Amino acid sequence: MPTYEAIQREVRITFGFVPKTCWIAHVLELLGKKLRVAPNRIDPSVRKYPCPTEKQAALIEALCKLEQQDLRPCRSFL
Repeated sequence: MPTYEAIQREVRITFGFVPKTCWIAHVLELLGKKLRVAPNRIDPSVRKYPCPTEKQAALIEALCKLEQQDLRPCRSFL
């Protein structure tokens, strides 16, 4: 799996904005990836800053592109 920094760089180059790390975590969770929950998180079922719906497609596309570069199938996200 690509690092959050690599995902941010790819989105910045391709789409012209830098996603927050919490947006990346939210999209990964939407795609079914199991993420750890921070111990200081107040409510594990609520996200304080969810990824805006208009930014989700850009993040998914960047994740797929980076997964293909890692020689893993992009379908693992879908």
